[in-house]
Amino acid sequence: MNGPHPLLTYFLDAADGRFPPADGQVTVLPPLAYGLECSVAFTAHAVIATALPATEVHAQGPDGYGGSMAPDFLRHLAGPKGWVGVTDAVLVARGLPGPPRLPPRRDADDHPRVRYARELRTDVGVYGDERGLVTLASGLAGRHELSIELDSPDGASAGAGRSLLRTALTLVPAGEPVFAAVSPGNARSLRAFLAAGFTPLGSEVIVRPGRLG
Repeated sequence: MNGPHPLLTYFLDAADGRFPPADGQVTVLPPLAYGLECSVAFTAHAVIATALPATEVHAQGPDGYGGSMAPDFLRHLAGPKGWVGVTDAVLVARGLPGPPRLPPRRDADDHPRVRYARELRTDVGVYGDERGLVTLASGLAGRHELSIELDSPDGASAGAGRSLLRTALTLVPAGEPVFAAVSPGNARSLRAFLAAGFTPLGSEVIVRPGRLG
């Protein structure tokens, strides 16, 4: 596919407060790059990027009220040999003005957070300080995507997570949207992102299909 993936427009529009119609329907788009697919849920509307024909997707009965995230549907989307990722909340914030205030970290190539980012994203940059590390990359559908990992999990209770996130936003050009995918079960992390100014947009699951035939 030439040019940006059409799913990127959905994310950028949502970041500006323009969401798909809350009609319970499902929009089917072409698959993502690098063999990935996904199911994204906005309020009462789902967007699915897949190589499967739209007729086959709709025949499985997904809907915009949560059905697109049902385990049975996601397993069909992935196929019997495919990988289904976790359900993440999708959040967005804007880059902050001023010079970047986090240095690159060149000691973290083997860090699990960095390895995971490089499995699913491209152009991964790694930054950080004594609080922890930040990855900044081209993520789902080409969106600008950020993740963090504290060097000491106990630091989150002292506000290190939200502090690191606010500093990380100086790595993004002022006013530009940057997205994050956060597990809702990781309540401490989710609270840190919300306190740092991130806004929820929806939820998503990434799939690496492995279909027979």
